[in-house]
Amino acid sequence: MKIGVLGGTFDPIHIGHIRLAEEVGDDLALEKVYLIPSASPPHKGGRVDTPFCHRLAMARLAVKGSPLLDAMDLEGKRRGLSYSIETLREIHLMFPSELDLFFLIGMDAFLEIKTWKDYCNLFNYAHFVVIRRPGIQTDALDRFIRSLEAGFKERADGLGYVNASGNQLICPDASLIDISSTEIRRKVALGRSIRLLVPEDVNNYILEKGLYKVHGDAGQSAIMP
Repeated sequence: MKIGVLGGTFDPIHIGHIRLAEEVGDDLALEKVYLIPSASPPHKGGRVDTPFCHRLAMARLAVKGSPLLDAMDLEGKRRGLSYSIETLREIHLMFPSELDLFFLIGMDAFLEIKTWKDYCNLFNYAHFVVIRRPGIQTDALDRFIRSLEAGFKERADGLGYVNASGNQLICPDASLIDISSTEIRRKVALGRSIRLLVPEDVNNYILEKGLYKVHGDAGQSAIMP
């Protein structure tokens, strides 16, 4: 079984998240891609101003109608900080032993992976699908991967890396839509439209629940990125 997971605070989830998950899932012939909102993200000190229940509800609305995408409340059921290593372990327990798991991650987040809990062990649980960002040179990425000391070697075909566990690290081309959740929150706080930046059902949910309306000085949203 081939499945993918894409994690994030999703505060809120937007078209860029959905398009990326759909495109990578299709390109890799995945059976399902699960979007997993982080309940208590360690890189934010476990704090997200928007309650998990709202972020999960928006993720479920965003994937509605897609046969490929689904949302999972896995991290909301777990106490403490939402560490990726624990999430990957739980997913392996949920699915058959022949599971082929693909972990989708943006380049910016991947370049901070040394700060993640038990990061070297992450590669034992999943293939890594690292989404390139403009301006990151191939040789710089190669140096960073080698600096991880996590057992990676370049593939013979030059199209990625293979870990000692047998799992791959690949950097596919993907459509990158320049949308940020921070900017969406700012627009809502300023009373501006976010139509076509988020799925219509998500836009309606934000309006119905009155999310992101609080703002501070100079029109900046009080909700931090």
